[in-house]
Amino acid sequence: MGILSLITGKAGPSGFGSGSTAELVTAGVDACRLTVIVTGGASGIGLETSRVFALRGAHVIIAARNTEAASEARKNIVEANPKARIDVLKLDLSSLKSVRAFADQFNSMNLPLNILINNAGVMFCPFELSEDGIEMQFATNHLGHFLLTNLLLDKMKATAKSTGIEGRIVNLSSVAHHHTYPNGIDFDKVNDEKIYNDKMAYGQSKLANILHAKELSRRLENEGANITINCVHPGLIMTNLMRHSFFLMRVVQFATYILWKSVPQGAATTCYVGLNPQLKGVTGKYFADCNVEKTSKFARNDVLAKQLWEFSEKLIKSSK
Repeated sequence: MGILSLITGKAGPSGFGSGSTAELVTAGVDACRLTVIVTGGASGIGLETSRVFALRGAHVIIAARNTEAASEARKNIVEANPKARIDVLKLDLSSLKSVRAFADQFNSMNLPLNILINNAGVMFCPFELSEDGIEMQFATNHLGHFLLTNLLLDKMKATAKSTGIEGRIVNLSSVAHHHTYPNGIDFDKVNDEKIYNDKMAYGQSKLANILHAKELSRRLENEGANITINCVHPGLIMTNLMRHSFFLMRVVQFATYILWKSVPQGAATTCYVGLNPQLKGVTGKYFADCNVEKTSKFARNDVLAKQLWEFSEKLIKSSK
């Protein structure tokens, strides 16, 4: 989608565009048989995603680090929609221990799992290592979701097989995946504070989201699993994700105000890819404004995707 389409909201091949909202792209969808997990589902576009999935009848699990805020979000959604089915579980994606605990708790609930929305993240934060000794943006945006997805895959496969309903995984990436380190993923320097650049580190983590989806899509197709995985760029939205560079982003927003979206518009692509029936069987793609978009050269690199998968597995094993 070009700049003109972004500004005007002109619809693309899907019938939707930058001006479409999450409610619009899911209109008429009956999700009452579906269970969905939304990471970071208590604020910003994650909250809107949770609200709209619940509005369409899905059983929503809000996975959040701040369970108090998540419970308040649940309360507000239920007040507006008394039929909403929403549960809250604690999840800190920067902690692999927390990810494992979340997966154990969810699996113990004996619920099906149809859809996983890997939405939560951090952006442009100062250099910091997670409790597992991994750079915070890479740990939270990629590695936590990588482990979470792997731990929930068996549940998703079993659900898809028993119900005949296609499972869907959605990774929230960003156009920022174009702006990363010279090698795409600096495997040997992920935790190197000397070369750390908050913007490039964010781009690296968003590139990792796409490469993760690319490799997992290949594996699921080879296995014949009835599960798709795709990535989305939600667009420019002012949310708490930008708290580490709030003043800078306000200046950028002022200069480029016509390109920015509302939260309901920002959640549209996630909800479209997660729920819209016209995407049945579509996997391994990257969407922006509810249409397939071209990725960077690094994001199309099969070798880099496999290398990232192996690197991620090693990091997880070393954390035990």
